[in-house]
Amino acid sequence: MVGITLHHVGVDFPVVNAATRSLQLTLYQALGGTFAGTKKLVIIRALDDINLDLRDGDRIGLIGHNGAGKTTLLRVLGGIYHPTAGSVKIDGKVSSLTDITLGMDVEATGYDNIVFRCVFMGLTFREARALTPEIAEFSGLGEYLKLPVRTYSTGMFLRLAFAISSAVHPEIMIMDEMISAGDAAFMEKVKLRMRELMDRASIIAMSSHDLDLVARFCNKVAWLEHGRITTLGEPDAVIPLYRKSLDAPAPAPPHDRARTACPRFQHPTAADDLGL
Repeated sequence: MVGITLHHVGVDFPVVNAATRSLQLTLYQALGGTFAGTKKLVIIRALDDINLDLRDGDRIGLIGHNGAGKTTLLRVLGGIYHPTAGSVKIDGKVSSLTDITLGMDVEATGYDNIVFRCVFMGLTFREARALTPEIAEFSGLGEYLKLPVRTYSTGMFLRLAFAISSAVHPEIMIMDEMISAGDAAFMEKVKLRMRELMDRASIIAMSSHDLDLVARFCNKVAWLEHGRITTLGEPDAVIPLYRKSLDAPAPAPPHDRARTACPRFQHPTAADDLGL
């Protein structure tokens, strides 16, 4: 049974700066010295108390301002990020189009990267090699696939990355905005491929600022603000509320959005909100 369950999920990111990475300070403390300054480790809470249950047939759209936590949540749903709080259960084969270049090596050839990326997505080397001719043809890169990827233009690199990432037919598909990977002719191929993937997938989670697109393709919408789902429901109910909020002043972030920690003991203490 395909499904995703998130239970009180939180994701924290430490913000490392020059002070926290000082080699001199590290050696000084290792030799028994003490630090009397005000250096603290800042931790950003990207997601906070997320509860979500997705089942076969669900198409959920994530909406919200930039920095609301949409991409982070997609990466959790895709198994890329592990929560620092709560639990995640994913049943089904996942294909994530949020980070389509992960696992690729710019020094390797296009052909080698097809194998690298496929294996990174969970295929065996045998399965990756079997898919190589189809991926090569879809990319349209021809003889360039024999060259190191560092010689590609940005558009060529994205074309190859999309061709690889979309070659796997998933049960769960994760999308972050619409892929833009080349000229008009290739974009037509992208749209057809995306339609095929969306028709085959049991569950789709997507993020987009195009509210009409979300309303057209999704049966659920999650509105995120400052790492929390503020509203979850059907598109006809959630999207009008979000549109109305765009004309209103943005709400202040929760006070616990950011916190600091003692650099030595990593023990959280109260901190002023960073507003991130």
